[in-house]
Amino acid sequence: MISYGDFKQQIDTLRLDICREIYRQNKALIRVKKEDVAVARLTAIFDRTLEISNRLGFQAMSVRDLSEATGISMGALYAYIESKDKLLEMILGMGRMAVARVMTMEPPEPVDPRGQLRWLLRAHLFLTEAMQPWFYFSYMETRHFDQQARERAMEGELMSERYFADCLRAGVEQGVFQPRDPEFTAALIKPLLQDWYLKRWKYRRRNIDVEAYADAVIAFIEPAVLQPAVTAGCAAND
Repeated sequence: MISYGDFKQQIDTLRLDICREIYRQNKALIRVKKEDVAVARLTAIFDRTLEISNRLGFQAMSVRDLSEATGISMGALYAYIESKDKLLEMILGMGRMAVARVMTMEPPEPVDPRGQLRWLLRAHLFLTEAMQPWFYFSYMETRHFDQQARERAMEGELMSERYFADCLRAGVEQGVFQPRDPEFTAALIKPLLQDWYLKRWKYRRRNIDVEAYADAVIAFIEPAVLQPAVTAGCAAND
């Protein structure tokens, strides 16, 4: 299985690719023609927005705060973001694209449903470690969003649950997982994943890193979802 260090390198590249895609999607609004310059600035704007928002709150953050944090003048900032509402839309879009791309990555080698579930759990946790400020922001700020942005944020959470539900459903069909409600089981898995990026202080105190946490989550979930015969077979092979 891929290590977090290797995964982090992929995510760093992916984030730049997504920022480039956001720039191209909004070229009519972003008044900067040099793409590489614009992508680098957008990346900095997104990073500083998350940093300030997770400290003060997005609603409390002013464009002046963002200007001081990025070193970009207020006039130049408006050439990129047009408004705070547009900035919020782009930031939420960045995270949704990252989740969709990571959760649809193919594992390094072919796997059965059990291996696919392990891959999804590990990939999700590694992504939330690499992009923790975004996940924290999306969760904590949702209540302050307008209705449209709040619905997009909630749909993003349901989207990630669907990847697990689809995997569980495939495992049930192949006789690997117990025939339980895949959607409900996925909903029960989600809080375990959220605890990592919302309350990491608990695990820092215990010297638990993201790889150890992923191993523990997998060890906790597998006995609950595997067919008894599969679990017994795994134990016999240990």
